[in-house]
Amino acid sequence: MPTLLIVHHTPSPNCQAMFEAVLAGATAPEIEDVRVVRRAALSATATDVLDADGYLLGTPANLGYMSGALKHFFDQVYYPCLDATRGRPFGYYVHGGNDVTGAVRGIDSITSGLGWRRAADTVTVTGEPDKSAVEQCWELGATLAAGLMD
Repeated sequence: MPTLLIVHHTPSPNCQAMFEAVLAGATAPEIEDVRVVRRAALSATATDVLDADGYLLGTPANLGYMSGALKHFFDQVYYPCLDATRGRPFGYYVHGGNDVTGAVRGIDSITSGLGWRRAADTVTVTGEPDKSAVEQCWELGATLAAGLMD
């Protein structure tokens, strides 16, 4: 059974709302035969990444960059997963108070280096997620999971 790994750093109610919407989309009843594994960014391992078939990442934008927790995740898994995960699908969401540009640039750079394939548009939200943002997160989760269905 294919596995979607959701790696997230969820320190705020806004990030929590986005995470819950992504998870709801990934586990919607229409999604069949896809295992969804959730890991906090500080506890996700290279084994988690190697065992998964696709990735969904979530982070706040902190001080113009992705969270330290997500950066730590990438630091831990980059070289152990570099060759084995090339071409695997991924997507991500970012929440910021007013700007997410640096976080998006950082994640794009690292995932490009890993050779991962973007399978869905990035969801970026500044301020409180509105209904449209929550729907976009749901779609992100559903798109990534559906893409892994046999």
